[in-house]
Amino acid sequence: MQPEILNKIEQMKAIKLLFGFALVAILFTSCNKETIYEEPPISLNQLLGSYDLWYVDINQTSGYGETPFLQIAFTLSFKNGILYANNNLVGFGPNGQGNGLGIDVGEYDAYDMVLDVYHDIDGHQTFDIYQVDYDTIELYNPNNDTSYFLHGYQKSTFDYDFVFYDNIHYFLQEYSAWEKSFTSQKGAINEFDNEQFLQFLSGGNDSEFRSSQDQSGTHPDNIYWDYTGVYGVGDVSGNTHLKTLTLDYDYFDNEFFELSVINDQEIELYHANSGTTYEFIGRGYIQYMKNAEAKPSGDSSSKSGREAQKKRKQKTAKKDNPRVNNRS
Repeated sequence: MQPEILNKIEQMKAIKLLFGFALVAILFTSCNKETIYEEPPISLNQLLGSYDLWYVDINQTSGYGETPFLQIAFTLSFKNGILYANNNLVGFGPNGQGNGLGIDVGEYDAYDMVLDVYHDIDGHQTFDIYQVDYDTIELYNPNNDTSYFLHGYQKSTFDYDFVFYDNIHYFLQEYSAWEKSFTSQKGAINEFDNEQFLQFLSGGNDSEFRSSQDQSGTHPDNIYWDYTGVYGVGDVSGNTHLKTLTLDYDYFDNEFFELSVINDQEIELYHANSGTTYEFIGRGYIQYMKNAEAKPSGDSSSKSGREAQKKRKQKTAKKDNPRVNNRS
């Protein structure tokens, strides 16, 4: 065979071999290339409805404005155009108001990434919605340049107890007065034995209290508040269901207690210094935004109704009490 023909044959073999290597490389790369799967986008309505409860993390709020109905809501729920909210800790739980979702507070419309809320009291509010991660959304109110952050949960995994005990100072504010119903025989005689009513005020700095020595059974409307001061609720290490309560009277010594919740209308105070145990029952339940008139329920009064219309973080002037110096 001629040398020229042999050279051409060798060149063709080399070319075929190169094509073979290239083909194998392409097939190998295709087989090992990671398959990227992108879930189809969901609508805003689907996103809002994907969780039973949206926890309003008030501590994450960004901006200096306020959207009233978000300021008082612990959770929101979006169900078929109806907006539900848990505004109270009384009745808060998986079997509580609205089967755990709270009360009906208005309607909403969701489109693109815009949420329009038609609140029963606050009226129309519009928000731009941003999905932060798979279970967190940002509600940005362009009218006050403020963002609220909501975290999504299913009822079966939501820790109602944690939210309740983490916000126990708000629970104390949900009654017009707390009336002493029991004093233990065990314990030394002390000045707090004479106190019959306590009141924890909403608004202002969220830490004002009043006390009264009026006769047991006095209607909340008719209580004369003898003393004022500020109160503080603290944690107890290792026990999430036990708290401390300090009553700092304006012109007298502090009173220190261990605070336990018996149920959502009754609390127990253990007075550490004397060893005395007291029980108090809530009188005049204040339901935040019961309806358009913000009417209180139970045995509460028109005065309580006015308190119910306050926003929890609203600043109010402290009123002087003419009898604050008479505690003996």
